[in-house]
Amino acid sequence: MGHNPQLLWKGHQGLEQARPAFPERDGTGPTVSASALASLSAWGPNQLSPRGLNAHTKPETEHPFPVSAPPGPLSGSGVHFLPWRDPWTHREGRLRKHSWKRKMPSTDLLMLKAFEPYLEILEVYSTKAKNYVNGHCTKYEPWQLIAYSVVSTLLIVWVYGFVFQPESLWSRFKKRCFKLIRKMPIIGRKIQDNLNKTKDDISKNMSFLKVDKEYVKALPVQGLSSSAVLEKLKEYSSMDVFWQEGKASGAVYSGEEELTELLVKAYGNFAWSNPLHPDIFPGLRKIEAEIVRIACSLFNGGPDSCGCVTSGGTESILMACKAYRDLAFANGIRTPEIVAPQSAHAAFDKAANYFGMKIIRVPLNKMMEVDVRAMRRAISRNTAMLVCSAPQFPHGILDPVPEVAKLAVRYKIPLHVDACLGGFLIVFMEKAGYPLEQPFDFRVKGVTSISADTHKYGYAPKGSSVVLYSDKKYRSHQFFVATDWQGGIYASPTIAGSRPGGISAACWAALMYFGESGYVEATKQIIKTTRFLKSELENIKGIFVFGNPQLSVIALGSRDFDIYRLFNLMTAKGWNLNHLQFPPSIHFCITLVHTRKRVAIQFLKDIRESVTQIMKNPKAKTTGMGAIYGMAQTTVDRNLVAELTSVFLDSLFSTDAVTPSSQMNGSSKPR
Repeated sequence: MGHNPQLLWKGHQGLEQARPAFPERDGTGPTVSASALASLSAWGPNQLSPRGLNAHTKPETEHPFPVSAPPGPLSGSGVHFLPWRDPWTHREGRLRKHSWKRKMPSTDLLMLKAFEPYLEILEVYSTKAKNYVNGHCTKYEPWQLIAYSVVSTLLIVWVYGFVFQPESLWSRFKKRCFKLIRKMPIIGRKIQDNLNKTKDDISKNMSFLKVDKEYVKALPVQGLSSSAVLEKLKEYSSMDVFWQEGKASGAVYSGEEELTELLVKAYGNFAWSNPLHPDIFPGLRKIEAEIVRIACSLFNGGPDSCGCVTSGGTESILMACKAYRDLAFANGIRTPEIVAPQSAHAAFDKAANYFGMKIIRVPLNKMMEVDVRAMRRAISRNTAMLVCSAPQFPHGILDPVPEVAKLAVRYKIPLHVDACLGGFLIVFMEKAGYPLEQPFDFRVKGVTSISADTHKYGYAPKGSSVVLYSDKKYRSHQFFVATDWQGGIYASPTIAGSRPGGISAACWAALMYFGESGYVEATKQIIKTTRFLKSELENIKGIFVFGNPQLSVIALGSRDFDIYRLFNLMTAKGWNLNHLQFPPSIHFCITLVHTRKRVAIQFLKDIRESVTQIMKNPKAKTTGMGAIYGMAQTTVDRNLVAELTSVFLDSLFSTDAVTPSSQMNGSSKPR
């Protein structure tokens, strides 16, 4: 604690002088009128607090610094305050003359008077600083001062722009270093050779490139008949993996023949329609409006809830991010940030890349849920939105939406719940007899938007999703309007302009076909199958299940062997699983297809056989695509991984024949 100056009160009938107990430097100083001292005497010595004047009287024993009381009433013509030293900063200063009121000041005025010495000190030092700067500027000409100011300002602006970018400084530094390394003569050449070899391995192991049919590379001279076209398409569909047997993770969520016929007819009735022209296709506009309102009702939206129909989960997420980015711009945020769990869908990275935002990834806890404390620490003045998943794609875990929503309310930040994967499961869980542990929808205060795919567990054809908002004020920022185009005022609610009306019509048909009872029954079958698989997989030695999945996704890992070896062996048995990274894992997404024909029993049988085979030599090296996945995860230079991934993307449009590899699915023996 600092030392408060002991005020020495002197005088018989009045106070002649009061000075601090600190030694004086000189005999000069400002004076204070006697009326001020009269006011001081009225308060009494016990009301002089160590940090100023206190309106509340305290016992003398509580006062940390003894103050001697005056022997009588204060009187006199004035008081001379000598130079003093501030007890908390230990700096010297002077008091100026003040004309104090004769009446006792109010509480606010007392507080102001208490801080006057410090304001005086601040003024003294600001004057010294001004004189110091002016003294050093005298040796420069005016044009030099202007030039230095301009250059300094530009330099500061450049440094600020360089440091504070959507991509972190450390990430850009690493990229630059790796780029320089790849330019080194010997090292760079070796890296490129290995990169080319890996690209060849990837191309040879891509099963979808191994077709024994010639590619059509030009239009036929004469058009084909309808029957010939359909026959050709039948040939193409025969190349598909036998997903009807239930060996594909996710991908196809129903496949029921009767539903397929209905969707085809619904699409045919609206094959030429386009939501861009509601005046020409008013029926289609009604269809999309009803899809959105049905979805809002399922997610317990209020009367002001609203939304849009999109082409899929990625676009739904993009639209929510775009809306919150523009809202952040309107609130003065220049670099909006997305705070999302590490497990949130990659579409949020795409949104950040497309819209010039910065994504902050928050770590998960041991149960693979977002760490709420870490999310709170990640929030900044630039945060434009928070993200939760219900469930997240990698492990099928639901994030604690209510806890994150409290942060959203506290810091007044929009919260988006990504329910693209399981949205049309979670809304029926309670009625299916599997109530969730915590709410996730618009019933939770703080949830402002939700994305849900109707083309997954809504069983609509691919290319259908919805993005929902709790209030129209959020959706308005999603819209795009061009007012000055020569073609007229152009406006669109989502990214696409023209959209296939047939998809929306088929989506509406699926909703009407299933109805509430149909969706509840489908949910019951899927969750029952998932819970059965989870309980059985947890008892297989050598593998474990990540977290506590409550919906339709089960992620597997291993502490004994490379889990990608299991991926390879299951692929060899005809299964199509999803590989994951950070940590290494694989997952299986259960759909209606897997609830039929004892698919779950066969899956468990093949898993047990594969794990038993691997455990005979758990440390064996992984080969094939499993090795490529493992290599991609451990590669420090993520630009190399991106370059390798481009091989896959390029191959999607390749019309070149590929020689089948002699080594498939990581098998050590040629096939």
